[in-house]
Amino acid sequence: MSEKTESSSNPLDMFKWLVVIALLAGLITANHMFGEISVLYRALVAVAVVVIAGLIAATTTKGSAFLSFAKESRMEVRKVIWPSRQETNQTTLIVMAATLVMALILWGLDGIIVRLVSFITGIGA
Repeated sequence: MSEKTESSSNPLDMFKWLVVIALLAGLITANHMFGEISVLYRALVAVAVVVIAGLIAATTTKGSAFLSFAKESRMEVRKVIWPSRQETNQTTLIVMAATLVMALILWGLDGIIVRLVSFITGIGA
């Protein structure tokens, strides 16, 4: 088991995260307080504030680590071999057929069990 600890906590990063949280909290508060203003204007301001908060967060250590993770994830998704339309259709039909067969089996078992219980208890169902 390897221990991976952060060696130093950058006070500037902490300040940046506080600014990000303050921006987002201010956005929520302003959106609530200025409810009478047009939704279009509030949405434009919200997008601008979220973008600014994201850019500030991206300059932190954890933010840059997240961005590198996102880039690596995107590269991995590009390596995926996606199924063709024919393979997708065939797999879908197989799943639907298996689901239908299982539904019929369970329906039949349910009917048998209901009749068995009604025979034993004498209560008609």
